[in-house]
Formats: sequence, structure tokens, C-alpha cells
Amino acid sequence: MIVIKIGGGAAIGAEAYAHFAADIAALDTPAVVIHGGNAEFSALSTKLGLPPRMITNDKGRVTRYTDSDTIDAMLMTYAGKVNKRLVGAFQAAGVNAVGLSGLDGRIAVGRRKPVLRGLEDGKPKVLRDDHAGTVDTFDITLVRLLLDNGFMPLLTPPAMAEDGTPINVDGDKLALGIAGELGAEAMLFFSDTPGLLADRYDESTLIRTIDAGNAEAALDAAAGRMKVKVESALKAIEAGVGKVVFSDGRVEQPVTKALAGEGTTIQVAR
Repeated sequence: MIVIKIGGGAAIGAEAYAHFAADIAALDTPAVVIHGGNAEFSALSTKLGLPPRMITNDKGRVTRYTDSDTIDAMLMTYAGKVNKRLVGAFQAAGVNAVGLSGLDGRIAVGRRKPVLRGLEDGKPKVLRDDHAGTVDTFDITLVRLLLDNGFMPLLTPPAMAEDGTPINVDGDKLALGIAGELGAEAMLFFSDTPGLLADRYDESTLIRTIDAGNAEAALDAAAGRMKVKVESALKAIEAGVGKVVFSDGRVEQPVTKALAGEGTTIQVAR
């Protein structure tokens, strides 16, 4: 079993979807796909007069403010346009895909954090009616039901609060949580970079391997947003995932290449 996270950057669109679909169709192991949709989300939100509002907290982490109108735009893009475009690409490649969100079958249930505090454009802000949060519990009953009957789940945020409210959650963490629940052999992350970079602006600084058995050194190799990804990967390996690979989603045969070691591999050194 492998879990695949397809990022939602602007460089990963219809052509990339076709490459993923063809590559996954040739796999001889079961897979679950989780996808993002951030670029499409931002584009639609802007067209609707809801341009992205980014808040930086006291730990330096950037969060998108998601009010009630914006969460509707998220549903339109993530669970609507992007999810169904991917389903179509996979079906065309012969993969019997089913599109889901974290709300379906209570796959991902968490807590909404309605108040967001931090800096917006350098100014302190307290924003209310936020529809973002974190996932507390996973229920993969529906995922297993689909897998056992020959379907491939294509899963996307949002998750669900206990009262049924959709909540914007981190797609990477959603994917890692699903991978842990499934006891995946590998968790593959694809974005518009070759992997984790020592210098985020220089693709030649690719970090090829990180030893999950030495957490301190692993985190020392990370910086900024990459540190969050490494932290999450280490937790997934602790939960039983065999290895985590960060690789390039802009190439042909992306899954085959990632499994062959192209990108950044995080695992316990042998």
C-alpha cells in the first residue's frame, strides 16, 4: 500500500494529472491519492472578490484566513473542479477512481479554530469566523471499503468539525494521517520542486536523503516551511509508514521515479 499526495501548485495541472493517472494505472500495488488545489482555490477566490488573506502567527507559520464565503470557494475548487478533473483523468487511464473529501464517511474529523490571531501585512489582527482547524480523528472505513472492491479513492480537504462544518486543514497532514492509518509502505509527496531543497530558490540544492533515526539532524537540515514537512514525515514514520519521499510532480512517470529514489527520501537509515 502506498499513499500519494499530489500538490496543488500552479505547475501541476491537466498534463500532470494525465502523467499521474498513466503511471498509477501501471502500479502493481494498491494506492490512495490525496490532492491539493491551492492555486485553483486562490484563482477562484480572487474572481469571487475574496483574494487570499494570509496571517503569520507568533511561530512564523503562515495560515490562510478562511471565512464562511471562502470555505464555500474551497469546496468548489478542492472537492469540485480539481477532484473531478482528477477523477476524469484517472478513469481515462483505466483507473476506477472515486472522488471524496475528508467529510465523506467522517474520514477526517477535527476541531475548528474560529479565531485567528497574527500579523497581516505586518499589522496585528484578530480575525473571527475562521473555518480552519486540525484533524483529531481518522476513520478509514470508507477508504478500505472502496479499496476492497476495486476502487481507488481520490481524497481531498476539507475535513469536518463535529457539527458538520467543513474546515480547512493542511493537506500534507491529512495525507500523512491516512498513510499512518493504512500502515502504508511509502508516502509520496509531489510538488513543483524536485524534492526538499537546502535553498528553496535553487533546485540544485536538493537534499537526497534524511535519516529519520536522527530526528535532530533531520530537522537541522530543514528550514522554513520545509521544517514542518520534515516534522510531519518523522511522525508518519513513527506511526509505521515505511518511508516518506518528496519528489517532482511535473515530470512523466512521477510515481515510478519517486519509488526509484528520485527526490528526497526520509527513512530510518539501515
